[in-house]
Amino acid sequence: MSNKVLCLGEALIDVVMRDDSSVEHVGGSLLNVAAGIATLGNDSSICAWWGPDERGARLAAWATDSGVAIVPGTDSAEKTAVAYAKLDADGRATYEFDLEWNVPEIGDLGQYTHLHTGSIAATLEPGGSRVVEIARAIKPQATISYDPNIRPALMVSPEQVRGRVEEIVELSDLVKVSDEDLDWLYPGEPVENVMRRWIAAGPSMVVVTRGPWGAYALLAGNRDLLHIDQMDVEVGDTVGAGDSFMAGLISGLLKAGLLGAGEARQRLRDAGWSDVQPALHTAVVTSGITVSKNGAYAPAAAEVEAVQAADPALR
Repeated sequence: MSNKVLCLGEALIDVVMRDDSSVEHVGGSLLNVAAGIATLGNDSSICAWWGPDERGARLAAWATDSGVAIVPGTDSAEKTAVAYAKLDADGRATYEFDLEWNVPEIGDLGQYTHLHTGSIAATLEPGGSRVVEIARAIKPQATISYDPNIRPALMVSPEQVRGRVEEIVELSDLVKVSDEDLDWLYPGEPVENVMRRWIAAGPSMVVVTRGPWGAYALLAGNRDLLHIDQMDVEVGDTVGAGDSFMAGLISGLLKAGLLGAGEARQRLRDAGWSDVQPALHTAVVTSGITVSKNGAYAPAAAEVEAVQAADPALR
C-alpha cells in the first residue's frame, strides 16, 4: 500500500517585514510541511481553512504547483489568514496574526496512512478540538506526527495550551519541537527532561531542533540522546526552517518504512539509531537549504540528493 499523507492545519499569507520594507509569501506551518513532503516525492494533501479571495487563490495555486492535493471545503473561511513576521538583524522571525481556524469536513479518513498536525491548528478553537477528534479517529490505521510550533501571540500563555499540547503528544508516534518552544511551554526545565517525559507518554521518537546548534533526538527503545549537527549555510531567513525540517524527517521516515501503513508504527517503536539516521540527515539538509533562501522554500528531492552526494556525512 502506498502512503498518503494528510497535513491538517493552517495555511496563510506571511507578510515578512524587515527594516522599512515588507513582502508577502505563501506560508502557514501545515501548508509548508505539506509542500515539503510533496516536493520530496510523496503523496501529500492539505486540509486547511482559507477564504475564496485573492490571497486564498494564491495559497491554492502554491499548493497545487507544489503537488499538494487540497481537501474540498478548505476555501470555506470568510477571509484568508495573515501572519505578520518581523525579522531581526539575524533573520529570526516574531509573529502577529489575523486569522480564524476551523476544519472542513474531510470525508474518507481511511485513504490516509499518515497524519501530520500541530501549531495554531491544534490549539486555536473551534478547530483545535476537531483536530484532536480527527487524530483519535485516524490513529487505528495511520501514524501521527506533531509539531507544537508555539505562537505566543495566539496561544497567550503556557497554562492555556499545555494540556492540549500534551494530549496530542500522547497520540503521536513522532514529535518534533524547537528548544524555544519547550522553553516557552516549560520555563527553566531542561530539554532532556521534557524529551524523556514525552517519550514515556507515547511517542516512539522525539526530536528537538536547536537552530544553529543542530538537534537532539530520542527513541523509545534507546535511553541515550543523539545529537545531530546542523548544516553550515549562509542564512537568508529562518521562515519555514522548522517546517522544512519536519517535512524532511517525515519523508525520510516514510521512505524507511517507519511511518505510514501496515507495521510502520511498530517498526518505529523498535527502531535503533541506524534505522532513523538517514531520515534525520534528510531533515537537516532540507532545513539547511530552506534557511539559505528567503521565505518558506521547499527543496525538491533532487536538491537534497545533490547536497548529500557532495557530503557523504549527510546521507
